[in-house]
Order: sequence, then C-alpha cells, then structure tokens
Amino acid sequence: MQVLAPAKINIWLRVLRRRSDGFHEIETLIAPISLCDEIQIESCSGKKAIEFQCDDPSVPKGDENLAVRAANLFFERTNVDGGISIELKKKIPHGAGLGGGSSDAASTLLALNDLFDTKLPLQTLSKMAEAIGSDVPFFIFQSAAVCKGRGELVSPTKSREQLSVLLLKPEFSVPTQWAYSHWRDSREIPGVSYAAQKFAGQTFANDLERPVFEKFIFLAELKAWLLKRSEVGAALMSGSGSTIFAVMQEGADCDLLVKRAKAELDPELWTCVCKTL
Repeated sequence: MQVLAPAKINIWLRVLRRRSDGFHEIETLIAPISLCDEIQIESCSGKKAIEFQCDDPSVPKGDENLAVRAANLFFERTNVDGGISIELKKKIPHGAGLGGGSSDAASTLLALNDLFDTKLPLQTLSKMAEAIGSDVPFFIFQSAAVCKGRGELVSPTKSREQLSVLLLKPEFSVPTQWAYSHWRDSREIPGVSYAAQKFAGQTFANDLERPVFEKFIFLAELKAWLLKRSEVGAALMSGSGSTIFAVMQEGADCDLLVKRAKAELDPELWTCVCKTL
C-alpha cells in the first residue's frame, strides 16, 4: 500500500520551561501541509525482517530510521507475526523543522494498523508513537492540533482556513536538541522582530527563533526580508528550523517571490509552495 506522510508547520510555539526529564514543556499549534513524503509498504509472507529502502542516501538506515523504529515497535506491541518492506521517497528535507521523520514514523504505524487489520484506536497508536519521538503522536491524528507536554499531548482542532504557504530553507539544518538547549540563555538580536503576528485569523509566533536566530543570523535576515514583501501576510520559523515559511496574501505570485529570494539572498535556497491541510 502507498501512504503519504505530510510535513507540518508550527503556527505558534511557546516554550514554557525545562522539565526534570530533560525535555521542555511546550504549547504549540501545528498544521499539516500538502508537502508529503511517499511511503510504499508491503507485507512479505514467510519473512519476519523489515526491509527498508530510501531514495535519499542521507536518510538514516536500520534502527536509526524512525519509520523502521515504528515498524519494530508495532510488531513488538501487537505480537503480529510478519515481515514488511518499506520504500521511502523523500520530499521533506531533513533537519528543516517540518517533521519529516516523525511523519514517516506515524504514517508507518497507521499503514501497518490497516495492513494487518489490528484495529488499534488512534489513542493507542498515539501512546505507541510517544516512544518514538515527541512530534510523532501529532501526525497520528491527521489534523491540525494543539500539542502540549513535550508535544505528545495532542488535541485535534479544525483549521480556521486553508493557508497558502511558501517554504524556504537554506542548505544548513538546525539540530532540534541544540535549539531547545540554548533557549533559556539566548537573547534577542536588536532590530529583529520576534513579536507575534496576526494574519488570516491566526497568531504566528515561535519562541525558538530567539536561540536559533542568535547563531544562524541568515534565518533572521530571511524572515525580515519576507516581512518586507507585500505578498507576504506573515513569516515565521517552523519548529526549530531551519525552514522559514511565508503565509501568502491571496493571489500572490509565489514563483516571482522565489526568484527574488534566490537572486537577493541565496541562489541555493530550497523552496516549496504548498497549503495547510
């Protein structure tokens, strides 16, 4: 069976405190978007192994891959006796703050639940997903959601309206653990706007911009550049970066904005035009 694993953006993200377990307490509104990885999962009769292939050589293999970890956990928790092959076609860039690996893991759990007809409810799959990563439970529910705790407490919600979004990512990535570990002692850069933005009935803000922009100044410059464009209603870093997304005004020419961004900022920018789901 083929399944699509959608990326996400954080509409707002508040970091509340560092917890005793080393994680950070957060509150965030997350929206899935139309950029998706493609996963082909098939059962292999007579085998118990998990075979994994990916068209991106930079993606971890074996137990380091979140989709493989999800499959192993599924078989361990359900006692299903079988083997599978997973073929992953990557569209979501790694280390982008878009949740690609987490979505791959969640989509694998959902697909295996269907493939082996185990009929596990979403809440059970969500608890299973907690052991894989903080973002994984969000993707189980296939909906916009407010997430709390370290991200595993998911309350699905309806999106107010579909947003047209332009994603822009430089070649470098930002490690999530690094961003959170530097949150407490980070400072705002003078002249850079971190204020909440109001657009299309939503509030856009991200507390992780402070530590990330302090080290990766280009991301602050990219956000500031976008906010000066009349086509852009709001601009924000997603998650811990390194993707900056622009919420576009109705009828805006995204292709023209991409050309200007590459000409004026970085010709190697990865870009994608998509929508919230």
